[in-house]
Amino acid sequence: MNLAPGSRPIHGDTVDLGIGVHTVTITGPASTRSILIDGRGYAELVLPALTPEHRTALEKTEHYAYELYRDGVLLYSSPELTLRETRQSDDGLVITGAP
Repeated sequence: MNLAPGSRPIHGDTVDLGIGVHTVTITGPASTRSILIDGRGYAELVLPALTPEHRTALEKTEHYAYELYRDGVLLYSSPELTLRETRQSDDGLVITGAP
């Protein structure tokens, strides 16, 4: 199943986050959904946490991609996205980007 995120989040337990030429595997509750900001569509990814090194690498990159899994099953594979912002929320680290 490879769902396209809509306004309702897709929840998973593992994310493979591609930052530049590196892929980081993050385990824990994660979700993705589509959001609109000023009429433009963005993919929002919520992660439980990143190491300070990985967060710094993400914030310095222009492009990233990710795959969201639940119980080893791929739920969503993003296209390459241009990073718009990263921010901390009560739910974890929120990453927003657009194709």
